[in-house]
Amino acid sequence: MPPMNPFAPEPVFTHGQPARTGVLLCNLGTPDEPTPAALRRYLREFLSDPRVVEIPRALWLPLLHGVVLRTRPAKSAKKYASIWTPAGSPLRVWTEKQTKLLAGYLGEAGETVLVRHAMRYGQPSIADGLNALKAAGATRVLVLSAYPQYCAATTASVFDAVYAWSRTVRAVPELRFVNHYHDDAGYIDALARRVLDHWQAHGRPDKLVMSFHGVPERTLKLGDPYHCECHKTARLLAERLGLSAAHYVVTFQSRFGKAKWLEPYTEPTLKALAKAGTARVDVVCPGFVADCLETLEEIAIEGKQAFMAAGGKTFHYIPCLNDHPAWITALTGITRRHLAGWPTGAPDQNALKASRDHAVALGARN
Repeated sequence: MPPMNPFAPEPVFTHGQPARTGVLLCNLGTPDEPTPAALRRYLREFLSDPRVVEIPRALWLPLLHGVVLRTRPAKSAKKYASIWTPAGSPLRVWTEKQTKLLAGYLGEAGETVLVRHAMRYGQPSIADGLNALKAAGATRVLVLSAYPQYCAATTASVFDAVYAWSRTVRAVPELRFVNHYHDDAGYIDALARRVLDHWQAHGRPDKLVMSFHGVPERTLKLGDPYHCECHKTARLLAERLGLSAAHYVVTFQSRFGKAKWLEPYTEPTLKALAKAGTARVDVVCPGFVADCLETLEEIAIEGKQAFMAAGGKTFHYIPCLNDHPAWITALTGITRRHLAGWPTGAPDQNALKASRDHAVALGARN
């Protein structure tokens, strides 16, 4: 019996195909629709990732399949339905738009590169995105995560998916990864411009809450830089806005399970501020570059309800960077720096002709 081919089917290879450079913008992911069935598929993939839930598989998987996936999808579907748009999931809409804008900005800067997007969980998958780039001739790929702050549960999980894909591919492209850009000057400026735009239209709050996605506290003790990078982003943003320590607070949201997570938690902080007499808070989520469930439902809806119920008077949620020109400019700058040294100009037509002629001659000899 002949040995099994370890490689999955690849895009058709053509000798003489011009070598190109690609960029894959990767975000977390989203269900296909706000229904329990779609959420069950999405959560199964998401919560099965050992980077996301660092509990021994023998303990976690029976709980996941026996309890979580039986109860949570219906609850999550209702939350997603509250923020779903006619165009679909906000995260998908914004990620697709960022991809198109990034491609346009790079083109205007003279970078002739292929730009695609992918989701770590859901569709299009990272494997699909890489296959699409490969099919278009990409022999060099920059993997650009939509996570400004490095975290093993997010950034490293994207890398895992890329490496898993590479094990199924015969001709693996050259790969580069953007680990983080939490202190990038363009990113900080884009955040500041987003906040200042809001304040110009609505005035300033008594307190600015900078809410980042939470992770278990043990990850900090194990060496994950996420906590430190969040605080550095917050400090740089506060400096850019001219805020003293008394005028902003850093919090962490989206706690899951009973373990202790990074503190202070966002919702209890909002309640405490209201009870202490803070009349108005504005909340910005610097760790999210595109609006999604965690910002639009957890903060803009649930966070507001918590603050107002505790006695607060005015609550403003400041939208994510989304398609703000300053953000696309910053994203372009980050991308170009990481592409440095790779050929990204228009293909040399003479070189392409010579390559095709060589391929034809090779085929004739064989």
